[in-house]
Amino acid sequence: MLYVSRTIQDPASQRLTWYKPPLTVLVIKKVRDVSVLQPFVQLVKWLIEEKHMVVFVEQTVMDDTLLINNPGFSVVKEKLMTFRDGKDDLTDKIDFIICLGGDGTLLYASLLFQQSVPPVMAFHLGSLGFLTPFEFDNFQEQVTNVLEGHAALTLRSRLRCIIVRKNDELNRTSKPPTNLLVLNEVVIDRGPSPYLSNIDLFLDGKHITSVQGDGLIVSTPTGSTAYAVAAGASMIHPSVPAIMVTPICPHSLSFRPIVVPAGVELKISVSPDSRNTSWVSFDGRNRQELFHGDSLRVTTSVYPVPSICAQDQISDWFDSLAECLHWNVRKRQKHLDELSDLTHSSSNDTLDSLDHTDQLDS
Repeated sequence: MLYVSRTIQDPASQRLTWYKPPLTVLVIKKVRDVSVLQPFVQLVKWLIEEKHMVVFVEQTVMDDTLLINNPGFSVVKEKLMTFRDGKDDLTDKIDFIICLGGDGTLLYASLLFQQSVPPVMAFHLGSLGFLTPFEFDNFQEQVTNVLEGHAALTLRSRLRCIIVRKNDELNRTSKPPTNLLVLNEVVIDRGPSPYLSNIDLFLDGKHITSVQGDGLIVSTPTGSTAYAVAAGASMIHPSVPAIMVTPICPHSLSFRPIVVPAGVELKISVSPDSRNTSWVSFDGRNRQELFHGDSLRVTTSVYPVPSICAQDQISDWFDSLAECLHWNVRKRQKHLDELSDLTHSSSNDTLDSLDHTDQLDS
């Protein structure tokens, strides 16, 4: 007989391990937010003066007029290393990432590193903060714990998205196709067209269905609590290996969101008989048009985002559900002893007797 067994990894076993002490840190702050400036200056100054780390920031940060006029920032400004998005390669230069702001800062970190991503520690200084579990009040103690390796990790899977153009396939041009990794989702929609989207969906080469509606969301478990949940999808813990497929306003009463295994390849293309083209965006960026004959290939990337936990994988996620989305918030039902109007009645009361009492009261 053949006995098949499978080992399921406990998410709690995912711990941060430094093979060498981290020396370089990238600090990403929320843009156009005055409230983040002072925490940013405090953190950068502390990392340089107390931890003797090499701190990288984006070049645009150095040009911020509010920071230039900050006395504390002028002390450390000359010691900062800078990079320019889209021009400088940070691969193998960064050991550690700290984000100050909202969920967008973590998405930006994912965008900057299209292969291996350093561990990310995200402080909640934004509006929602579902992906940013750390509070800034005692940042010195929290960062020190992380630098010493005392932290749990959540490996957030990403999706590799490749656009294959019809002309590229026919002409075999050398122009590289759009190839991006997304942390939340890739969205295919009807754009400015008044007509329904008509999109064909394939899974590992097999035609699954055609989507008629406003569009389609293909998301990671991390992205399940973003656009997908607003479109009616379930919320999936980020440690679950899966890809979510969620229709946007489908013109069908039976098209429910589905979950497919991580590792399969999804192919999305504009149906040949579609009245219009479609548009695609990647984590809300790089929006471009999909024409007839073009296709979008989506599969799970081998490069996740290692997100550092404030507590652990389970506590952080359920705390975010409760605090950010108010999951299952309801006024509790009263105990029978608390209902004074029922304490005077017994189980032997009949409807007739209760009706008679109501008539006397009236």
